[in-house]
Amino acid sequence: MKQSHRWQRSLILCLLSLSVVAPIVFVSRRLQVLTRDGRKEFLDELSSVKYRTDPLKLNAIEQEDREELEGPKQVVYKENDFGSKFSDSSENFDDSEDSRIEGSRNNLLEKNEIDHDETQDQEAQPKELCSTGRDQKFNVTVMHNENIKTHSQRNTDEITKVTEKQSSSTLNQHHQISRHQSRRATNHTVMEIKDQIIRARAYLGFAPPSSTSHLVKELKLRIREMEHAVGEATKDSDLSRSALQRMRHMEASLSKANRAFPDCIAMAAKLRAMHQNTEEQVRSQEHEVTYLVHLAARTTPKGLHCLSMQLTSDYFALRPEDRKLPNENKIHDTELHHYAVFSDNVLACAVVVNSTVSNAKEQEKLVFHIVSNSLNFPAISMWFLLNPPGKAAIHIQNIDNFEWLSKYNTLKEQNSSDPRYTSELNYLRFYLPDIFPTLNKILLLDHDVVVQQDLSTLWNIDMNGKVIAGVGTCQEGETSFRKMDMFINFSDPFIAKRFDVNACTWAFGMNLFDLQQWKRHNLTGVYHKYLQRGSNMPLLNSGSLPLGWLTFYNKIMYLDRRWHILGLGYDSGIDSNKIEQAAVIHYDGIRKPWLDIGMGRYKSYWSKFIKFDHSLLRRCNLQA
Repeated sequence: MKQSHRWQRSLILCLLSLSVVAPIVFVSRRLQVLTRDGRKEFLDELSSVKYRTDPLKLNAIEQEDREELEGPKQVVYKENDFGSKFSDSSENFDDSEDSRIEGSRNNLLEKNEIDHDETQDQEAQPKELCSTGRDQKFNVTVMHNENIKTHSQRNTDEITKVTEKQSSSTLNQHHQISRHQSRRATNHTVMEIKDQIIRARAYLGFAPPSSTSHLVKELKLRIREMEHAVGEATKDSDLSRSALQRMRHMEASLSKANRAFPDCIAMAAKLRAMHQNTEEQVRSQEHEVTYLVHLAARTTPKGLHCLSMQLTSDYFALRPEDRKLPNENKIHDTELHHYAVFSDNVLACAVVVNSTVSNAKEQEKLVFHIVSNSLNFPAISMWFLLNPPGKAAIHIQNIDNFEWLSKYNTLKEQNSSDPRYTSELNYLRFYLPDIFPTLNKILLLDHDVVVQQDLSTLWNIDMNGKVIAGVGTCQEGETSFRKMDMFINFSDPFIAKRFDVNACTWAFGMNLFDLQQWKRHNLTGVYHKYLQRGSNMPLLNSGSLPLGWLTFYNKIMYLDRRWHILGLGYDSGIDSNKIEQAAVIHYDGIRKPWLDIGMGRYKSYWSKFIKFDHSLLRRCNLQA
């Protein structure tokens, strides 16, 4: 019995000893772990805090799907939500992030400081959100530090700074990316809707024309809904909120059609046929647009026609002695600067004269020789009687009064319906010595140019025996680039033997002519030789430009490109700095500034030299 009691006492003592020693051992091991791995556990906590934004981002996506909105939404939580969010995320940390955070801590410090400063300057709302987040995270960190401050106070202080910067930078980066994605205009959804419509029409093509099946009705309904949803939208932000819902309905209908018509080969053939048909329609519309643009270029605007009729009526109402222009005694003075303009357009002539006079340093030295046809001669004369060009002299002639021109029969072989190529005014440039027999030099200006600088310097240049001065168009890469073989047939042995296909070309529009050298080389006779040869065989394209290249071959002096800028009638990409620095700008091409089809970005250079408040212009409803 005593032995039994002894064993009982021994067992009780052992259990008591175990109950006392075991807690001591457990606590000592726990303290050791806290001392050694306190920093590791805190970094784990930090890792879970850093990736707090992932569930927020998922929440935003879920909300977007539920409300059928397009752009990403920024979810801003109330202050009392931050503590619970951090505590929840702290329980779901990822151990694999410990080494990455520890290894890149110093790099993140520098990077996050820079990112935080840049984002802070750009956006105010995310900055406030990040500031609030920092305060909340700081509170969580302080609570955690109170629990372990007896073990790793210094390490915790250092990590707290890293936590603040990383969390702040993470929030800033998240909101910055969201804003960037929401600002960026995309058309992915719009293109997907249009693709669904095309697929639905392709499936309808498999059904009989008179089919009234449920699937056919459903596809037709979906097509109408999608066309209504997309409307005129060009980017995703233009779509309505119901567009995404209708896309899902359409996709379900397309899945039914796919099961009903599973033949992929037939589907591919149908889509190929639709593609070819669409391409054909595009080509047809392009041809129609080109025709209409050329038709508009050849048609006189209603307002301009009205102005010509009004001026013509006023001109014939004058007495003959009142039709004389001032300063006509200067028209034969060889010491003055003579400018020639061949035109049938009243406003075009007015702009050329006004722009040249307004930029001239010595207006009294200017003499303008305008040659027009009998239809527009009265209107142009009356315009300059009402609006004399200051101190400059002006001389207006009628081409029908040139009796010597009829013997040349210049245009008998010009097979073209374009008035630019069939008008005799376009070919008067090859008869300058006959039109102005008393002059030594003359500067020819096309009626679609605007003069922006004083041109008197040109009259003092030494032409070194050359006949014509102009700007070259042989610089590759420029829109004005031209090659000889673009307009001249070099397969003809006569041409290939006498001309270099790589010779530098040049432009009409602003050209100075030495009429004495012209007469010495008999270039009018040379012009007629090439004109006659071109009428017997396909030698060159219609127009005066290729004839000019042949007539004045090796007799041109090239000017600096800034004297004459081309392309304002067909090229919309000319640098505005080049335009403003140019002495003369040229609206060559079919989109003239006085037409409705003229390029809007260039019209101001032309219209500023016309006073649109003139009573005649207001009467004919002519506006800038």
